[in-house]
Amino acid sequence: MPVGGVTNNVPSQAAGDRNRLSDNYDTFLVLLTAQLQNQDPLAPMDSTQFTQQLVQFSQVEQQIRTNEQLEGLVGQYQAATAGAALSYLGKDAIIEADETYLAGGAANWAYNLPQNATTMTVHVRDASGKIVYTTTTAARTAGEHLFTWDGKTNNNTTAPDGVYTLTFEAKDAAGEEIDPTINVRETIMGVDFSGGTPVVITPSGTRSIDQIRSVLNNSTTG
Repeated sequence: MPVGGVTNNVPSQAAGDRNRLSDNYDTFLVLLTAQLQNQDPLAPMDSTQFTQQLVQFSQVEQQIRTNEQLEGLVGQYQAATAGAALSYLGKDAIIEADETYLAGGAANWAYNLPQNATTMTVHVRDASGKIVYTTTTAARTAGEHLFTWDGKTNNNTTAPDGVYTLTFEAKDAAGEEIDPTINVRETIMGVDFSGGTPVVITPSGTRSIDQIRSVLNNSTTG
């Protein structure tokens, strides 16, 4: 999949601020010169006033310099993010997400329960949110578990390949709801640079970089 370069043709905000500050400073000096030339010699201007104005200009300039440095850091971060995303191409990744792709009669999720669940119902939903499969036999103990769905629906039909979402209705012994963390393992097929931040493309769609929990070496098994 061809991947375009990362470009940023938007003018720097700090550069625009600096130009405006320069224009305002030039205007201030013209006005100050005119005031000094036309002041009453018997009642000269108080230098404190324009000294304070000069200090304010200096403070604004310092803030602009700070903004320029921040823009530079943002640019470096975006470049590093783009480089990291490109290095993931063709590799499998563990991604924090509740949806994955059913293909070849198998869809796999991993879920982590923070505590034991007294009651738990697991649903598989299609792209429209409709429940196509339900089970109450999934592991309920605290910790990491694998959930595999073979594509068989509640009506004993075979679901078509596509994106499906895993949802939980789980409660502990006190009746409090439990919210498990769900991960999927998917292959990174491409990188999309059309937005402000690169996103990776998997069989289920696009994933943000911060959803990726680990990247695996596909030459190893497991």
